[in-house]
Amino acid sequence: MTVSARLAELGIELPSVAAPVAAYVPARVHDGLVHTSGQLPFVAGSLPATGKVGAAVSAEDAKALARLCALNAVAAAADAAGGVDRLGGVLRVGGFVASDPSFSGQPGVINGASEVLGEIFGDAGRHVRAAVGVAVLPLDSPVEVEVTFTLA
Repeated sequence: MTVSARLAELGIELPSVAAPVAAYVPARVHDGLVHTSGQLPFVAGSLPATGKVGAAVSAEDAKALARLCALNAVAAAADAAGGVDRLGGVLRVGGFVASDPSFSGQPGVINGASEVLGEIFGDAGRHVRAAVGVAVLPLDSPVEVEVTFTLA
């Protein structure tokens, strides 16, 4: 099944590629891979939530935001690769969680990204990953996700 067919089956419509907030490109193809820049959970150009996870943002809400980050990464990678069906799978996910000092559930938050990538790519969505707590992220976003995809 193609990636586009799987997205349709899941009822997922990819967002428009988010405009960069600094001096970088959203994604770049190199040596059979597509690397995305860190993707924030933008919805129609704005962040649906800001603040630290474990304080202003619940872990459950942050997990949903990580899912949005991953969908933004798929959109950016597809744009760079020449279409979503050019994406073969997921190699690596890097997840960053703006965390209250007492919060230690970063892996559960980044599962929001990992799970949706698994739904979309099946076995080809299995990946290595880092889930890191940080003091602050751009625009006070609660989460940021970067993804490395393989080409089909």
